Parts: sequence; structure tokens; C-alpha cells
Amino acid sequence: MDYEIFELGDYTLQSGTVLNNAFLAYKTYGTLNAEKNNVILYPTALGDTHRSNEWLIGEGMALDPNKYFIVVPNLLGNGLSSSPSNSETPLDKNSFPLITIYDNVRMQHHLMTYKLGIKKIALVTGWSLGAMQTFEWGAAYPDMVQRIAPFNGTAKTWPHAYAFFEGVKAPLEADASTGLRAVGRIYAGWGFSHAFYRKGCYKELGYYSLDEFITGFWEQNFLTLDPYNLLTMFRTGQHADISNNSLYNGDFNKALHCIKAQACIMPGATDLYFTHDDNKFEVDHMPNARLHPIDSIWGHFAGRGIHQPDITFINDALNHLLSIKQ
Repeated sequence: MDYEIFELGDYTLQSGTVLNNAFLAYKTYGTLNAEKNNVILYPTALGDTHRSNEWLIGEGMALDPNKYFIVVPNLLGNGLSSSPSNSETPLDKNSFPLITIYDNVRMQHHLMTYKLGIKKIALVTGWSLGAMQTFEWGAAYPDMVQRIAPFNGTAKTWPHAYAFFEGVKAPLEADASTGLRAVGRIYAGWGFSHAFYRKGCYKELGYYSLDEFITGFWEQNFLTLDPYNLLTMFRTGQHADISNNSLYNGDFNKALHCIKAQACIMPGATDLYFTHDDNKFEVDHMPNARLHPIDSIWGHFAGRGIHQPDITFINDALNHLLSIKQ
């Protein structure tokens, strides 16, 4: 096992449901310094594990384990942290409770403070649902987080993204045992841009026809996942909102305004569901934020670490943000 487990016991979720024997799986990279001020938190995205984040961690990268102590917590529902697939009746399968982004971040806060003894975080960053957790950290713990850099994600699920989640949930809610292939085919029309497909960029990933790409990349990606885990993560994404908690009581603009961190917000210029315009609204209501779009036709997957120009762009942006003194 290449990760650690943080046990939280019987944990009361935001919904009021008690998640029995809750736990977070996490991995650390690098060494915590004596001052405990070299900490980077890098939450995972939907369907990902800590291994999926390693494309952005390495010697000479912005997230260099020779300089920073990087903590990668696994999203609840991903199969490593508490999930339907590792829970017992009555909370297994489709009976697993709703997990919010706020639930994830509160548990991560327990990990950082009680387990690791960390009081300040130099940077929180992440892609997609990892970006949503990044925004949540900035709003929920504004005095703890010095910088945030969410990419290809928003501070809440805006209406169009909500509709997207409804679409990908539907095959699994109809028949969890056979719906995974259909989920992959639905995602195929959303993950990359029109221009990506028009120019046949999937050939850069080793697929020589569109049909081969749909089956070999998209279907296979989802066929490896547990359907109930996937439903849990879809529901988490669908209900994201940094103001939907007792701190802000639904006042989204106030929640944005209370993010004190120096913020570099990176929408994908051609992302079809976490859009540039939604991020622009958010940045306009944040006191220390700038919009830094990823100029790429790789859509949502500009943030996935599979296209070198986009990797370079994100890495350079993180380097610049980390260079800003606090």
C-alpha cells in the first residue's frame, strides 16, 4: 500500500448522517520543515487517486518534494477513502450518504491539524473536483490558506454543470451494473472541446479513429470504476457550493469575498462545463484573485496532465504564485 490512512471514527456529515468508521486515504511527498511552512495541499478529482496527481509533482516542478511537503488526500467515494465499495451495510452501494465538498474539506482539515500538526498552508491546488475543494479550503479556512490555484473547476456547481451531472448519473441510476459504458460515452462529448475532435487530437494519445478513442479511452476509463463509488462522486460534484454551510448560509458572494488567499484561477478556455465565464464571475468577487485561462483546445482535460503545453502552463502559473511573498 503506497498511502496512509487517517481514521476519523464515526463522523457526522453535513447532512446529519453519521458515517461509521470514516477514514481518509492520503499520501505525502517530501519533508515537513521545522517551521511547518512548506505545505502544499493537492486534493484529488472525481475518479482519481493520489497517483493521478503525480504528473504535477517532481524534482524541478513547482510542486517539488525537495522543497515542499505535499499532501494529497483522496476524495471520499474514490475507493481508497471511505466509499460505498469499502463500507458495510447499511451504508454500502446506493445507500451511501451524500458527501459534500465541505465534508471532504472538513475531514482534510482534521488530517492537517490533528494528525500532521499544520497551521498554515502555503498553497492549495487541484483540478476539477480538486479545484472545487481548493475553493472550499479558501472560503472555509481563510486564515490558514495563503494561496489557492484551482484549475478547471468552479467555486460552486453552476446550473449548466448541474445538468451535466444529471446526464452522467442517469445510466447508473437506471442500472448500476450496466451503466458504466454509457457514462463513458456521455463524457466523451464533454471532456474535450469541439476543436480537439475536429483536429483529431486524440491521435496524440495513441488512438487512430474516433470510435477507437471513445471505446479505448472513455469507456475503459469508467469500466475500471465501481458504479456506486462513481455515483457518490457525481453527487458530491453536483452539490458543490462554497456558501452552502453554516459559515455563509448560502451567501455565495460573501463566501467569495472572504477568500483572503492570493488566488490564481485557471479555467480551461474551451472547458464545456466548468467555464471561463463562471470563473470570471467568481474572480470578480474575490479580493486577491486573478483570472489566468489555459489557452488550450483540450477542454476540461487541459487540466488532466496529458498534454505537455498545458502541463507547462499550469506548472509555470504555480511557480509564479508560490514566488509571491506572504
